[in-house]
Parts: sequence; structure tokens; C-alpha cells
Amino acid sequence: MTACTRDADPPEDARGPGFHGLRQAGVTTPRQATALLLAYDLDPALSGAAGVRALKAVLGAWTHALAETLESDSSRAARLTATLGIGPALPARLGLRAPAALREVPAFTGDRLDPDRCGGDLLVQLCADTADATEAIAATLTRLAGETLYPRWRQDGFLPPSPDGGTTPRNLLGFKDGPANPTPEECERWVWSGNATYLVVRRVHLRLEDFARLAVHRQEEIIGRGRSTGGPLNGAPSAGGPEAAAPPRSHVRAVSPRLDSGARMLRRGYSYADGPTDQGLLFLAFMRDPALFARVQRRMAAQDELSGFTEARGSAVAYVLPGARAGRPLGAELLD
Repeated sequence: MTACTRDADPPEDARGPGFHGLRQAGVTTPRQATALLLAYDLDPALSGAAGVRALKAVLGAWTHALAETLESDSSRAARLTATLGIGPALPARLGLRAPAALREVPAFTGDRLDPDRCGGDLLVQLCADTADATEAIAATLTRLAGETLYPRWRQDGFLPPSPDGGTTPRNLLGFKDGPANPTPEECERWVWSGNATYLVVRRVHLRLEDFARLAVHRQEEIIGRGRSTGGPLNGAPSAGGPEAAAPPRSHVRAVSPRLDSGARMLRRGYSYADGPTDQGLLFLAFMRDPALFARVQRRMAAQDELSGFTEARGSAVAYVLPGARAGRPLGAELLD
């Protein structure tokens, strides 16, 4: 599953959701074929009221450009979405009250984080069915940032084609990606906080060759799901969920919502390939409190066999702002 739906693929005539709305698109929107993550930092010389004024000007310009672009026929045909969030350090620097759950994601056992691929004062997720669409709007945003915001890092992502022609994409490990995402009702409870949410980003290098050397049955034991079907290892649905049939140290056991009183995150990840020796998962997950991710990640580090084939090299967290409306640009609730 890729969004708050049980159908991973949109209808063939589906179009992008446009731009204006109470909530930003790109959260519960069915995944597009490509993603581009952009992180920006506020000019170090800016802070306090001057920083607020400068940032409001940029966000106003971004809102106008995004509305004009995303409402166009070509962008809607490409299902282009833009999703904007702020990083943990920005509110204090501007003298603003931070959203309650916005704090840095801690380091975890096994991380090998590159500071140049972490953090950011503003984070933008661009997704579309064509990379040309995301690259074009990315260039526009960076130009409009002027000398107020400076690019910090960027990361491309893509959905590998399903080898069996199925509707649920497979990750680079060969398994169906995100088959247990929350329903729309569960999203209201566990993903959205009013009209906002939180996004956790992890750039996870995968030891693909080592994993591929394992027999398929051993791969399935590590993941806790059947490789061909994505279903429980015993082939039959269970009231206890897929983890009921999975080994104790499997991935699905470690990430089970049952261990967090039912709390769930909406995973919307992509694969990345930065040359032949660095390929992996661009983990993107939305939730109403990033503390959920921290709990799950600690369990994975302690008991998930899949952790032996992964290494986080980039990390970020952002508060995804409420949507823009007529006369209310992105960030108005925070900056006004």
C-alpha cells in the first residue's frame, strides 16, 4: 500500500489533486512514479522578525508559483504534487512557538549519517509521474528562494516497476512495498494532526548483493512476508495479522502497530540509486508524532534481522504545514 487506500494504483484517468486545500497534497495521494526531496537552510544572517519577514516573502512567492504550476493541465496530467514542511531548528531561530511534536530524530544504533544529507530548515517533497515535472518546479522554487534560503541537500527517488505487472510496487529487495498502510479512518487518527502532519525522511543504504545471495525462503523469514504475494508466510490471513506467522526477529514483527497500541504511520517511500555502489530506500513516512518512528526504529535496531542489511546515511524530520487557501499562503498559521 502507498497511501490511505487499499488500492496502490490510481485509475488510469486520474489527475493530480491541484494545489489549494485545507491539507497539502502528497501525503495521502497515491504514489507517483518519481520523487524529488529538497532541503533548504535559512540564511545564517537571518533570525527573529527579519527572518520571519524574509521567509514570509519566499513562501508567498512559492505559494503563487506552486498554485499556478500545479493547477495547470500538464501538471495535473503528470499528477505533480508539492508538500512543504519546516525543520526543528527553524521556529526557535525565528522566535516562534514550535509545533508540539517537532523535535530532532535521535541517532540510532547502526546509523552512519552524513551531515550533508541530514536536516534542513525547510523540506520540500515533489512527486510526479515524470521526473521532468519535478525538476522544473524544483528549479523555480530554488530561483525564488533568492538569498533567503540556500539548498542543503537533494535526493531523487523512483518506484521500480513490478516484475509481475502487479499494482503494488516492489522495493529493491524484491518485496512488495508498503502492503499494510493505514485505512482512511486510521489516517485521521494516526497521521493527521488537524490539517498538519509530520514527515520523517531516512536515506537507507541497502546491502542488496548480500541479501540477494540468500535463498528466497530465508529472505522471506527476514521480511516476514511471502516474496511473491506479500502476504503472511503461512499463506492464510490471520486475526493476529501477518506478524502472527512471522519469525520473532522478522521485520514485520519489529514494526507491528500492535506494539504501539495500534499507532500507525503512513509509509510513502521510494527507491534510490546513486551509482552502482549506493542504492537503497528513500524512506518517507507521515505520522501525527515522530516519537512513533523513534520507538519503531529502536525495536528494529534491537531485534529486526533486516537491520543487518541496512544502513541509514541521511535523516530529516519536518512539520508538514496545513494547506494553502485563497489569501492564506503556505506557512500563514506559523508566521502570522
